[in-house]
Amino acid sequence: MSESPAARIERELAEGGVILLDGATGTELERRGAAMHSGVWCAMATLEAPETLRAVHEDYIRAGSRVITANTFSNHRLMLGPAGLGERSVELTRRAVELALEARDRLGAGDTVAVAGSMSHQAPLQPGTDYRDPTQLPSPELREASFREMARTLSESGVDLILLEMMSDPAFANPAIAAARATGLPVWIGYSCRGNPRGEPVSFTLEGLDAAAMLRSTPVEGAGAIGIMHTNVELVSPAIEAFRRQWEGPIMAYPDTGHFEMPNWVWKDAISPADLSAATLRWIDEGARIVGGCCGTGVAHIDALANALGRSAP
Repeated sequence: MSESPAARIERELAEGGVILLDGATGTELERRGAAMHSGVWCAMATLEAPETLRAVHEDYIRAGSRVITANTFSNHRLMLGPAGLGERSVELTRRAVELALEARDRLGAGDTVAVAGSMSHQAPLQPGTDYRDPTQLPSPELREASFREMARTLSESGVDLILLEMMSDPAFANPAIAAARATGLPVWIGYSCRGNPRGEPVSFTLEGLDAAAMLRSTPVEGAGAIGIMHTNVELVSPAIEAFRRQWEGPIMAYPDTGHFEMPNWVWKDAISPADLSAATLRWIDEGARIVGGCCGTGVAHIDALANALGRSAP
């Protein structure tokens, strides 16, 4: 039996290799003209602009990505329900994974490129901000049921691994991690931070929780990788340092750039592909082994990263 993409990537990481992720999916969809939804950002683009979404995945593979991320970030009922789209969760997730798999197959990259199913613990946001709306936080029971459904759907749809994204609140992250692990798939855990008044990384949603405490508050045993994502470039190095003290496995680093105003991404002051490449090489020296970009980045950033890493497309 041939080696699966996930197993191949795991082996390469164990051998000290560096794995290149893709960049932002939603941002790239918006850049190419896909409509953004006021409540769930890029979720509906899966049905409204499927050819554009497939093309985004294909372009990331051509640029050199070894992992492409299905457009499922906002697909659980915690986000879809308040937007009146809760009953479409399974449909949207299955179709998003299908398009990612199609993109991989069309380029003949089934042996080398893994498809990750993104699962966040995002809740509805306050209008015009990237902060959670405290009036719409779901109950513990709803969280657990939503994460179980989402993880099960991702697994049944054929993803190679589950990529937990924007983990920052243990009350939400822990049931999400449990649901992902229950599938038996490899699980990578991405944490998100903001800067506190002293410029130190703290939880994206709980400002009193620093990066080290955020990691300690979640069960990471058995994870294939953990890391920092959807976080300002300036905070990546201190977060890597905090994580490295507690975690000996592969570390991810894929920051955001620019500014988000729901449902649109503003590219003002966004980092250039060259500058992201230079920063990423530093993060690799500091211990990162899985690198890429999050919101605000695009195919040009990944292409530049692939060149900086001396990689060609698989």
